[in-house]
Amino acid sequence: MNKKKILVVDDDSGIGEMLKTLLEFYDYDVIVTARPEETEKLILEEKIDLVMLDMLISGVNGTDVCARLRSNPELKDTPVLMMSALHDAGAKCKEAGANDFIAKPFEMDDLVEKIQSILGQKVAN
Repeated sequence: MNKKKILVVDDDSGIGEMLKTLLEFYDYDVIVTARPEETEKLILEEKIDLVMLDMLISGVNGTDVCARLRSNPELKDTPVLMMSALHDAGAKCKEAGANDFIAKPFEMDDLVEKIQSILGQKVAN
């Protein structure tokens, strides 16, 4: 069975590496970038199944990145899970077209559940 590929877009390398390590434990293939402008290229080149997108990335608003994906015919169906430490971010992220939102800091169980739900995977208990 093919591993699902997740692209983590976060300019906090600590968070990026932590997510990579944890998600690989759950048998996902994870690519991390701190450069939101690479998002589209990486989705196409790496055949990404899910994008985890931070809302604030080095001066770029993640909601803009998400909206850009949604307006691109090739990428509009790529699932996006946005994350942010801002308390009112969830609604903004959903408005931009995110499939779901998770507030930082998050519990790993909640994150994996959201990822599995978005990817339509059965949650293993």
